[in-house]
Amino acid sequence: MNRLQGKVAVVTGAALGIGAATARRMAEEGARVALLDLHVSEGEALARTLEGARFWACNVAKEAEVARVLIEVEQHFGRIDALVNNAGIAGANKPTHELTEEEWDAVQAVNVKGVFFCTKHAIPAMQRAGAGSVINLSSIYGLVGAPDVPPYHASKGAVRLMSKTDALIYAPSKIRVNSVHPGYIWTPMVESHLRSMGDVEAGRKTVAALHPLGVMGEADDIAWACVYLASDEAKFVTGAELVVDGGYTAR
Repeated sequence: MNRLQGKVAVVTGAALGIGAATARRMAEEGARVALLDLHVSEGEALARTLEGARFWACNVAKEAEVARVLIEVEQHFGRIDALVNNAGIAGANKPTHELTEEEWDAVQAVNVKGVFFCTKHAIPAMQRAGAGSVINLSSIYGLVGAPDVPPYHASKGAVRLMSKTDALIYAPSKIRVNSVHPGYIWTPMVESHLRSMGDVEAGRKTVAALHPLGVMGEADDIAWACVYLASDEAKFVTGAELVVDGGYTAR
């Protein structure tokens, strides 16, 4: 229960799904957690249930907003030790030749620029703390392709390489940077994706069958991966891809 004792963690997209599960597990392991999200009521409600946690409304696609919030987080908690770049959207599910520039840019703004902005403005606080851990949520589709949602897949491939680049840049500062690659996890985003394709329950069974373990993952499966990467147990892990996908990419 004290794997993150004394640490301060920032979790983006923290109000729902993987972000909420990660905030809960990190708080249970002793971290003080800053929850960032645009879902204000859900985020505030969750923060009230977690000891030492606080919620900030933040649009990660807006650099000025990110910069302001992370300054406030460091001032409030005194330090930043871990950043979980979880905020993300799926975007339009169309073939590439049918996508508009606006649809493409909307996904990159959150999924790529959001990771860039949050990392950029958390790094100085981690340098002042003497070490840190940046955990970037990519996807199985940052490793392999699929014939749908082109902007999303492109964004997750970018996150994978951003993680490796920053791992090399910030290693001298003892800041570790890693990517996590979930398979299909039962979250509001995945539920919405399946609903857009028709029967949710039928879709859930079909998607579960894509994984050799025969089930979809749960948000906690990813939350515990993030706890590990934020902890001192992972002190020799940087530039790595932690794949939590029920065997999806093993084929």
